[in-house]
Amino acid sequence: MRIGMGYDSHRLKKGRPLVLGGVQIPSPRGEAGHSDGDVLLHAITDAIYGALAEGDIGTHFPPSDPRHKDKPSRFFLSHALDLMESRGLRIVNLDCTVILERPRLAPHREAIRASLSALLSLPPDAVSIKAKTKEGLDAAGRGKAIEAFAVLLLEARV
Repeated sequence: MRIGMGYDSHRLKKGRPLVLGGVQIPSPRGEAGHSDGDVLLHAITDAIYGALAEGDIGTHFPPSDPRHKDKPSRFFLSHALDLMESRGLRIVNLDCTVILERPRLAPHREAIRASLSALLSLPPDAVSIKAKTKEGLDAAGRGKAIEAFAVLLLEARV
């Protein structure tokens, strides 16, 4: 068994789409990032790399490499999943926390959960999504940024 923890954050920028877990959320502002900026998929990808002791997204896909500009975050996740599967491992469960002041994520939680369940080939009861605010503290609390944390458990595939 292995445990992985991932984190990502991005500034929010007017006119960019807000994408979380592969789901576009209606919002006037979205993640400003080198790729599509999906902080949740980035955190999950980093959690997989962490559990495998394989660094992070930047190790595998440096932001200075123009080939990865505006790539969908599913591309990076797919690479991490392929590496995990090549080692004979599978995800047991996933627990995520997204920190965002606005918009509220409660109306979108089940769509995000269903998307992650499909992307990761997990039953829905193995995927947990929580949303928190920072009540005005720091950039995320002032609505200028978004953060995501992900923790997952890997075990040998039987």
